[in-house]
Amino acid sequence: MGKLRETMRKFTKLQQLIFAVIPLFLGIMAIAFLVIKLLWAWTIPDLFPGAVEQGLIEAEISWLTAFKLAIFFAILTSASKGSSNSN
Repeated sequence: MGKLRETMRKFTKLQQLIFAVIPLFLGIMAIAFLVIKLLWAWTIPDLFPGAVEQGLIEAEISWLTAFKLAIFFAILTSASKGSSNSN
């Protein structure tokens, strides 16, 4: 009976950890998407006003595009960390 309680206690701690990490991860991702969207809307129209007026570049991006850019930045960051570790 003691091993069962210990197993249940460990399982409960694992559940608590999972339920704490998942919302934290989702919150960080949401903040990252928001930062990407805001930085795009703040910088791109000022850097490329003619292209925005002609419709070549969007002045604001969607949440899906922010997600794609976040993945792109994550890949670039991991690639740069990997190449700096080999030196």
